[in-house]
Amino acid sequence: MLNPYYQTSMQLIFAVKHRTALIKDSFRDELHKYIGGILLKQKHKPLAINSVPDHIHIFFGMHPCDIPALVRDIKSDSSRFINERKLSKFKFHWQEGYGLFSYSMSHRPNVIKYIENQQKHHQHVSFRDEYLIFLKKFCVEYNSKYLFDFFD
Repeated sequence: MLNPYYQTSMQLIFAVKHRTALIKDSFRDELHKYIGGILLKQKHKPLAINSVPDHIHIFFGMHPCDIPALVRDIKSDSSRFINERKLSKFKFHWQEGYGLFSYSMSHRPNVIKYIENQQKHHQHVSFRDEYLIFLKKFCVEYNSKYLFDFFD
């Protein structure tokens, strides 16, 4: 039997429930490392993970998988991680839904740099605007009724 060969680079974006600013600097790095561990455990390659208080960007080399199950695992396991360790003084949940966008190998350095600079980027661009730009850039048809709850 021949071995399969693949290369898929994906950027996953999702928000904190009610877009509450619950991702604090005090545990941000710990959360990113934990999510990286989830990816590694499922044979994916974390490339860049960064968050601002109300949403997260996860860029990874994807091993073929059941995408909804992967996202479910990342969200549920990371929520449990935050809540069990009482890293947030409020109950932590991720909002339903996500955006998942694919990139070629040649785009990896630019996407990594973009994700690493999220704190600076969001001083000038709201999450809503950023997300809508992604949807348009990747020609994703969407119904605004089913987008994240935006409170900008």
